Amino acid sequence: MKAPLIVALVVALAPAQALAWGAMGHRIVGEAAMRALPGEVPAFLRTPAAVRDVGELSREQDRSKGAGRIHDHNRDAGHFLDLDEDGKLLGGPSFLPLPATRADYEKGLQAAGLDSWKAGYLPYSIIDQHQQLTKDFAYWQAVKVAASREKNRERRAWLNRDLVRREAQILQTIGNLSHFVGDGAQPLHVTVHYNGWGEYPNPQGYTTARVHGPFESEFVFNNIKLAAVSAKVAPLRSCDCPIEKRTVDYLSDTATQVIPFYELEKTGGIRSGDGRGITFATDRLAVGASELRDMVVSAWRASGNATVGWPVLRVQDVLAGKDPYDSLYGKD
Repeated sequence: MKAPLIVALVVALAPAQALAWGAMGHRIVGEAAMRALPGEVPAFLRTPAAVRDVGELSREQDRSKGAGRIHDHNRDAGHFLDLDEDGKLLGGPSFLPLPATRADYEKGLQAAGLDSWKAGYLPYSIIDQHQQLTKDFAYWQAVKVAASREKNRERRAWLNRDLVRREAQILQTIGNLSHFVGDGAQPLHVTVHYNGWGEYPNPQGYTTARVHGPFESEFVFNNIKLAAVSAKVAPLRSCDCPIEKRTVDYLSDTATQVIPFYELEKTGGIRSGDGRGITFATDRLAVGASELRDMVVSAWRASGNATVGWPVLRVQDVLAGKDPYDSLYGKD
């Protein structure tokens, strides 16, 4: 089979929702968020190198696509959520309240003849990576403090090497979180009308063309600038709430932008160079960057109350003076 035909078949067979902000959009969300981090987070996160790395790592969840059928099937639905106008998942169960676990979420969907691979499970992707980042920060705190106190040369060398590993892990996790938070800022990632209005009642005559990719990829690449997005990043906002609530509120807010997107498209606002489309896309990317920055900060703040290692230690106990080496290196 000739190469062009193979490529055409791959595109034709790919899930319609295996789309996201293009490389430029995800890069912008990651970099704009990192540039906006406050001084309370570890200094290594605010270096130019870390900002650039997170921008690039924000793309990884898309760059890994095509690794294999099982890999893609397991992961693709983690990028979206198919909500209808009534806040229901593909016309089945309501999105709210969000079930406590993905297993519970799956049960509710299956009772309606659906599953999370059809309806998407984006909120769980975001929550998972926020929880992972909280744990990553907890280890970083414990390792850094332990290295500064350690008198034994061999132990101190291991701790210093592990600190380098912890910082690399944190950047990777922020990149993953950035990707899913960025997806959550794109209205076409939280709707059944994800690539044109589709086969649904359409009294307003919204387009049925495949508008998803052209908007978030070509349009963003040709029209949106990092500086413009950074200028619209909102002030730091702490909701003082569980990450589950923060995530649900964030995605619910994005869902309110589905109709405005289709109204904009209907009047020609998504044509390259149109100021209305540029403003809309810039605003959405800035919302994603703001939310990512806020989630990084909330994970950092939560990490002081987390646990690390085995035997399990509280970070607060380590900060108070308890030697964590055996728990960090592993005593099993």
